[in-house]
Amino acid sequence: MRLVAVLLFGLTVLAEEPVDPGIVDRIKMEAFDRSEVMDHLYYLAEVHGPRLTGSPEFEDAANWARERLKHYGVQNVHLEHWGPFGRSWSLQQSSLELIQPRYQALAAAPLAWSAPTDGPVTGELIIAPWKPTYRDGPKKFDEDFAAYKAKWTGKLRGKIVLLNEPKKSHQETEPQLLRLTDDQLNNLAKAPAPSVKPKENTLDDLKWPDDPEDLSKFVNSFSNSLTLQFYDFYDRIIAERARFFAREGVEGVLLADERSRNGILFAENAGSFKSTDPLSPATFVVAAEQYDRIARMVEKKSGAQIRMSVKAKVSDKDVDGLNIIGEIPGGDKKDEVVMIGAHFDSWQSGTGATDNGVGSAVMIEVMRILKALNLKLDRTVRIGLWSGEEQGLFGSRAYVKEHFADPKTMRTTVDHAKFSGYLNLDNGSGKIRGIYLQGNEAMRTIAEAWLAPFRDMGASTVSIRDTSGTDHLSFDAVGLPGFQFIQDPLDYDTVTHHSDLDTYDHAVPEDLMQASAVIATAVYEVANRKALLPRRALPKPQ
Repeated sequence: MRLVAVLLFGLTVLAEEPVDPGIVDRIKMEAFDRSEVMDHLYYLAEVHGPRLTGSPEFEDAANWARERLKHYGVQNVHLEHWGPFGRSWSLQQSSLELIQPRYQALAAAPLAWSAPTDGPVTGELIIAPWKPTYRDGPKKFDEDFAAYKAKWTGKLRGKIVLLNEPKKSHQETEPQLLRLTDDQLNNLAKAPAPSVKPKENTLDDLKWPDDPEDLSKFVNSFSNSLTLQFYDFYDRIIAERARFFAREGVEGVLLADERSRNGILFAENAGSFKSTDPLSPATFVVAAEQYDRIARMVEKKSGAQIRMSVKAKVSDKDVDGLNIIGEIPGGDKKDEVVMIGAHFDSWQSGTGATDNGVGSAVMIEVMRILKALNLKLDRTVRIGLWSGEEQGLFGSRAYVKEHFADPKTMRTTVDHAKFSGYLNLDNGSGKIRGIYLQGNEAMRTIAEAWLAPFRDMGASTVSIRDTSGTDHLSFDAVGLPGFQFIQDPLDYDTVTHHSDLDTYDHAVPEDLMQASAVIATAVYEVANRKALLPRRALPKPQ
């Protein structure tokens, strides 16, 4: 009887959400036999990467993407400005060298929005360790940073500051490349245990985890409002550190990122990108093993000397952020819209291949597939490639506020009622294994139907859970269906994420082809189903 019930349930799902196998077959053939996804990625990463928001490199890449989409017949393709972002920062040259007691060219990368140096500079090295206590919220950070400033005020002028104590060991015990196991996928498919939703409104209201290793999981459990507060808070931490060091006359700053291992350089920003804030002194992240050698030499007073140089073009005022927008107009329901998207910006030490050139390349490929097959689409299909994601989802937040609703007031536009859903890709090069429903139970049978033709390619998991950290949150924040896919981790979290190894070599062609086919199929179904995707109740104003 149980088997019969399962079969009947499956037939009911297919009856409610029919997936045309003939269309799926055509999509697969186009996505696999005639794929251009790696060619898109080549230009995004190898030719136009990296793509730091506000930089000339980002604008060059955006112009390329605009012309690429036009070439495939996508209409109304344009660069949509969303207002002042911050300074433009474009690296021209950098070097970091150990010159005493023996010469060594150091593996190091300057952090974005570092101030240029006046040619090569040296300075006395000093260890002034600082580890932000953002895990405990803004109030605790303010207390601890006040104590740090009191300790070091007047002692750092002309110095090169080392921000970390040396580690004792760099032995790695965890594998660096992973695919999700059946057990892990089964666990994702299970609903979390019911619990009373916390009433916290600010980060200071939260009970933060004692174990730093639990921080990522903790942040991923935040509501939309708390997630955006956390992004803003983290930016404030970096800006206040930069402001203090600039005021104290620090010559330069060296740090070994907490994640640094085996010579990998994880490089983000040195200070604020806002023109109203001072630039950080020249700041480098140094390969952990080399950093620790220098720090030990400083501790033992062995006469270590460093020479550093940063040449960068920096604007003296804020530049506009911009998104790349284009669409395939629909037919009978062309005023209704389904969107796909990915963030287009990257950090600067690699070429932005897996974060998130691959997501942008896949979404360009989805548009190419739909146009190449000339599929009937009742609703308009729109692509959005976002800037400012790395600084706090700025591009997608601005787009949603302009076109659909302001999450602070929840006043909605006419287009809000005509929006069906948004699909996002932004967790590296791994193939799609399923989808997060963001708590939207009414989406379950619909998502299962999308994935059914790809079960033999590993895509079948439907998780009621939320996932955080990327642009679908901007849509979810105003009550619009917005979803991120479950992907194999590969080496995204361990090697490429925000690192100098975020390069084309770490993209997996067959995984990106599979993702292109899955998303093209889902988009076709959303564009042609009778009703808009089901949505949850409107959230309260934030």
